[in-house]
Amino acid sequence: MKKILFAMLLSLFLSAPAFADNGPLSFPMREGSSSSAHEHNEEGISHYNQGHYDVALKHFSMASSIDSGVGEAHYNEALCLDKLGRHGDATNHFYAARKYAHGNSAILQSKILNAHAPMKREGS
Repeated sequence: MKKILFAMLLSLFLSAPAFADNGPLSFPMREGSSSSAHEHNEEGISHYNQGHYDVALKHFSMASSIDSGVGEAHYNEALCLDKLGRHGDATNHFYAARKYAHGNSAILQSKILNAHAPMKREGS
């Protein structure tokens, strides 16, 4: 009986989504970064962590529109879009996140990003 229960639990665990994300990312204040974009990103993280994906999306969208060169903002926006089932839009932002990752391995090695936005060619 214990073996059957263990096998059932193991199969349930293994059937979890393969591309689960680690959650939204904060971004460092680089020279020339917008403090307003940073504030929207942090507010978005708070709402994302509460499961308010639609509200978080608004903040991440503001952050990426204020400072479009911040990969973390695009990544976070893509995570929300994915949670909301808007996979085509998510893919576009995952590509932007990779483009503006500035070497951030959490973005570049993200399973969900690479599932949505596989490398097309060098530099994509």
